Amino acid sequence: MTAKDRLFWFIVAVTLAVYGVMIFWSIPRISSQAGGLAVFDMRPGGYSFEDAKAFLAALSPEGAAFYIDVQHKLDTAYPALLALTLGWSILRLAPARWGLWRWLLAATALPGMAFDYWENLNVSEMLKLGASGITPLMVEAASFHSQVKAAASTISMTILLVLLSIWVYRHFRRRGAT
Repeated sequence: MTAKDRLFWFIVAVTLAVYGVMIFWSIPRISSQAGGLAVFDMRPGGYSFEDAKAFLAALSPEGAAFYIDVQHKLDTAYPALLALTLGWSILRLAPARWGLWRWLLAATALPGMAFDYWENLNVSEMLKLGASGITPLMVEAASFHSQVKAAASTISMTILLVLLSIWVYRHFRRRGAT
């Protein structure tokens, strides 16, 4: 295994570790501090003004502080790690003969990252203002960024799954031919 391969797998491992910490620890902790309601980051279909107000009203002050201080620190690292993992994985799986196309496919990981950061900024502002301080326009923007983040991430993950399926098919086809 080359140094480049080791770096790739290290980045994949760190990405999965950060995701695991969020999914199994920080997000459930925030949700429990909001009476079991789903956190903004886990609403790929977005949310209404009423949903946002209900979440913020239910969220304890400790939960809001934890969301801003801990969850958003984790979610500062995660979008970049995910984009790097997805983009690099796509580059590894797409045939070199595809030239520029493989780079364009890899670049599909970038919009998800950008909209995740934008979503985080919106959510931080809503958490600071609380249920009584948010506006419908603010919630609409945050919800839109959540939806676009989810859609963009789905596109790059789908590209990766298609390329992985092609690689697996070719791998087993070659093994069967020998």
